[in-house]
Amino acid sequence: MRNRGDVVVVDDAGSLARALAERFVAAAHEACERHGRFDVVLAGGSTPKAAYELLAASHFREQVDWRAVRFFFGDERCVPPDDDASNYKMAKAALGAAMAGAGAVFRMHGEEEPQSAALAYAKVLRKEAGDEPVFDLVLLGMGPDGHTASLFPGSDPRTDDAALVRAPFVAHLNAYRLTLTPRALCGGRAIVVALSGSEKAQTLREVLTADAPEYLRYPIEVLQSGAAQLTWLVDRSASAALSAARVIDVS
Repeated sequence: MRNRGDVVVVDDAGSLARALAERFVAAAHEACERHGRFDVVLAGGSTPKAAYELLAASHFREQVDWRAVRFFFGDERCVPPDDDASNYKMAKAALGAAMAGAGAVFRMHGEEEPQSAALAYAKVLRKEAGDEPVFDLVLLGMGPDGHTASLFPGSDPRTDDAALVRAPFVAHLNAYRLTLTPRALCGGRAIVVALSGSEKAQTLREVLTADAPEYLRYPIEVLQSGAAQLTWLVDRSASAALSAARVIDVS
C-alpha cells in the first residue's frame, strides 16, 4: 500500500522555512530523548537554506544540543566543497556555528571521481548508520519535474538501490551527481519534503493522486513506498492544485 503521507500547507516561503526549522528542532529533541543523538540528512535548495539560516539564529540554535547532531547529505554535485554549487558549502555557510558545533559532519566528496565517491560515502553510511540506514530525519525537496535528491526523471530511481549511494550521469545537466538511493532515503523515521512555488503545483497533485506510481516520470514517488512518516510541507502556491480534503492547513 502506498504511503502518500500528510500534506501540511503554510502561507508563503518565509512561513515554510520557519515550519521546517521547527520540525528540525522537534525531531532533534525526540531523537536525543530516544537514543542520545540526532542523525539528519540535509537537502540543498533555497527553502532548506532559509531554514538552516533560521536554525543558526539564536532563537532556534539555543534549542538544540548541536554536539548530539550528526549531519549527512542526501545528494551532492560533483564539485569541490568550496564551489558555489556545493550543497555542503551552502549548508556550512547557512548553519554557521550550529554546524561547526555539531558532533559530526559527513559530507559527500564531490571533488573525487564520482563512482569512487559514491562507494566511499556508502561505506560511511554503513559504518555510521548500518546496512539498512535509519536516520531520525530526512530533509528533501522536489523539482517541478518530480525529481528529489539527485534522482531525476528518465531512469528508475530504484536502480542499484542496495548500493545506498549512486553516481548517476544526468544527461540534461551533462554532469554526474552523487545521491542516496531510496533504500537510504526511505529508511528515515521521518521524511519531510519541503517545496514552494506554483510551478510545482501540478506535479505535486499528480504525485499525490496517481493511481499507480510512475517512477520514470516522477522519481519522488519512490518515497511513498517506505514506512517512514512522510510529510509534504508546502506553501499555498505549491498546493494550489490540491483538493482541500488532502491538506492540513496551518497558516
